[in-house]
Amino acid sequence: MILKKRQLLFLRDALIYTFTAFGGPQAHISILLREFVEKRRYISEQELMELNALAQILPGPSSTQTLVGIAWKVGGLRLAIVTFLIWILPSATIMCVMAISYKMFLTHSKFTEILRFVQPIAVGIVAYATYTFANKFLKTRVTTMLAVGALIATLILQNAYAFPILVLLGGIISSALETQPQENELRVSLFANVNPNKVAYFIGILLAFAALGAIINQTSPFSLPIRLFENFYRNGLLIFGGGQVLVPLMYTEFVEVKHYLNPSEFLSGFAIQQALPGPTFSFTSFIGSMSLGNKGYGVGGQIIGSIVAVIGINLPGLILILFIVPFWEDLKRITRIRNSLSGISAVAVGFMATALILLIRPFGLNYMAYGLMAGSFLLLYFTKIKTPVVIIIGVILGLIF
Repeated sequence: MILKKRQLLFLRDALIYTFTAFGGPQAHISILLREFVEKRRYISEQELMELNALAQILPGPSSTQTLVGIAWKVGGLRLAIVTFLIWILPSATIMCVMAISYKMFLTHSKFTEILRFVQPIAVGIVAYATYTFANKFLKTRVTTMLAVGALIATLILQNAYAFPILVLLGGIISSALETQPQENELRVSLFANVNPNKVAYFIGILLAFAALGAIINQTSPFSLPIRLFENFYRNGLLIFGGGQVLVPLMYTEFVEVKHYLNPSEFLSGFAIQQALPGPTFSFTSFIGSMSLGNKGYGVGGQIIGSIVAVIGINLPGLILILFIVPFWEDLKRITRIRNSLSGISAVAVGFMATALILLIRPFGLNYMAYGLMAGSFLLLYFTKIKTPVVIIIGVILGLIF
């Protein structure tokens, strides 16, 4: 099947978007609105907003899912897959190369000095993301209590399997408390407007993912790469809210619990990713590569680790968006599904606060680190300076001092 002229134009625009999409999901959606809706009219503004809303409901990388959903509407499955590869490969490749080169660069004292400034700045970026999410989603007493509960639970448990349980509980509690009595009375009529076959298909896909994860988990003790795939695959099913939530989950599991990376390596990779355009989820390429590299797998193993991480973290969200876009009209009518989102988002804020506390802990009595963290937070809060520029400022400070 030969791609049509409009589809080739879309791929060209997707490539340009890949190398200019700085600033995370919030900035990404504004670029999509300007370039793909207002300029090219690939889809309508309403369709873009609905795709973005769907990406927020589904686990996985929200920016990636939104772009893939647009591609599916423009040219179907084939165009969607090609668009995904164009979007994910450049930044993931760079992050893999940086992971492979990390040990070599680390032997140079100047590189270490540069990272001394960049790492606290990266924590400031996490602090700003946490504040932004809290300000956006903690609107009621219920959501605030869910966030605080998630924070306390993850600090006490520090177990990777605490995350799915807390996400599920958050969704159930908010759905139960925020669905009004009159909505319960109308539940039968609401579900009458929903195609039961499509909803059953949606639930079946989720159960199939869970079963596949369980099968992989049973084989993972025999091979670190397989275990690593299971880790990223599971997280790909749990991350609601995009790249901001990725950081606390990854830090807790791979640094605090499993010790595949140390805090310095994690923050260095995060800082590098923040200076790149493209999806925040490409950070997993660095984590996967460093994880196998630190276990003595060599350069070939690091490349495998990068590939395993990128596929594992993106696969659930990619398949879900491709299968569920056609059924969205039915799913969004279910009140309880909509009402569960606030609880899921509140729990995600708790995860982010946990990560912030854990990232600050190694600072100890290093007051310069606290100052750099606060400075980067204030720059992002009070000015229109973007995240990549803040990272570059840190690099310049390291070169000067």
